Amino acid sequence: MAHYVVGIGGTGAKFVEAIVQLAAIGLLGNQKLRVIFVDADETNGNLQRAQGTVNIYRACYEAIQEREKNNPWMTISIESYRVWSPLANTTMEKKLAALFGYNTLRQTLPPLANLFSVLYTEEERNANLEVGFRGHPAIGAGIISQINLERLEEEPWRSFIQGVEENVGAGEETKILLCGSVFGGTGASGLPTIGRLIANKLEKDGTRNRVKIGCIFGLPYFTFPKGGSEKEICATPELFLLNTEAALRYYREQATQFDVKYLLGNQSLERVGNFSVGKDSQVNRPHFVELYAALAARHFFCHNPQPGVYMIARNKAGEIVWDDLPEKETVKTLLTNAVRFAYIWLADFQPQLQSAPIHGIGALDGYPWFDKFFQGVWWGIKIRKNLPDVTSNEQQQAIKAIGTWAKDFLRWLADIHRCEQENVRLFKTEHFASPDSPLQPERLSELFWDDIRSKEQIQKDNPIALKNAIGEIPPSSLGTPNQGVQGLAKAIYRCCKV
Repeated sequence: MAHYVVGIGGTGAKFVEAIVQLAAIGLLGNQKLRVIFVDADETNGNLQRAQGTVNIYRACYEAIQEREKNNPWMTISIESYRVWSPLANTTMEKKLAALFGYNTLRQTLPPLANLFSVLYTEEERNANLEVGFRGHPAIGAGIISQINLERLEEEPWRSFIQGVEENVGAGEETKILLCGSVFGGTGASGLPTIGRLIANKLEKDGTRNRVKIGCIFGLPYFTFPKGGSEKEICATPELFLLNTEAALRYYREQATQFDVKYLLGNQSLERVGNFSVGKDSQVNRPHFVELYAALAARHFFCHNPQPGVYMIARNKAGEIVWDDLPEKETVKTLLTNAVRFAYIWLADFQPQLQSAPIHGIGALDGYPWFDKFFQGVWWGIKIRKNLPDVTSNEQQQAIKAIGTWAKDFLRWLADIHRCEQENVRLFKTEHFASPDSPLQPERLSELFWDDIRSKEQIQKDNPIALKNAIGEIPPSSLGTPNQGVQGLAKAIYRCCKV
């Protein structure tokens, strides 16, 4: 199978960020994932953070090398195309009037210029679009619709379409998932337009019936304080619901380009950042709705949903608990496993492993979890020479790559719990809300809510017991390579399962 994700606009980037986080822990299966970001503002803070998460994942994935059978962690190869901006290749002034030759139209085709004046206000025609479409989907739709998927001359769409056609030609089940908001600018304009362009291209090639196209529609779930001058074109939270109502009317009547549609929003709008017109200051912290978006991606990619519209509801307004998540048992098991691994890696294993170049191997040699995976030293003589040297640059870089992923994962998970108007009770994030600060290994057994284990089981859940369990794992069961940081990380991950 071949899976493609198109994240459109800032909210689309936030959805992709969540999808990558769940892909890392095995909730999106084991198929290769190809990601493309669409944004007129390539410096958008949400986009940059999502790209950072993709890069962090890929570095950790490469550090792990071979996958361990039956271990869900880091099983997906993720390929990211470069960001596509509909304004990237223009040498014109990045204003709507300039891009459509408005002044020329006034001289050569006055009736068409008059129509343009009716469709767009003077402020919209002359707004600087370097910061995106400013929450006005009409601006974005006019510009994005000019992309020509038929000629395939522009990257990354050339590679994207070629990849889809190759997958279909090989008889693989191919799925494309678009995601973004319906109430902003880039997402609201890009979702229907790009979805239609892709569907039309596949229809002409005769492959549309062999490709399933889905879409995650982000309904309003966050807000920010009003800002900007009265004359400045920008996103206005007060119009989110009105924009959404108009968008849903369109999708109900005309959006035949999508086979499967997911609607996700929240009745209370959480403030997730400050006002920003665009660029790197437009960065909003993750929200629990984005977790649901990633679970919608799981439903689309890992199951076989019938065409239609999908929604989900929780049991009680104002709170999120494990029972509110689809496929609760699977999701809870894999999320808990990943959180415990990331926590204990940062709290215990990484500091010790990174101390080896400073204090020497002798400080670690003798631990059952260490001497199974690394060279040792006895009276100044190296032993277990067939194993990697933990002080080597390669091993230290792998330690760092895993730690960077663990920090990013815990950062994202802690952020989706930071809702002022909602009580999110999945993990006790006070223990890792600041993963850059020293974590306490003895808190390993206290990280998640609704722990159904007995008191005795919880008491036995501690770093010492974990390390003893690692020492009992046959290295041959960890896949290849089964030594060094790669083998140790796989063993820790396995032993962190509850």
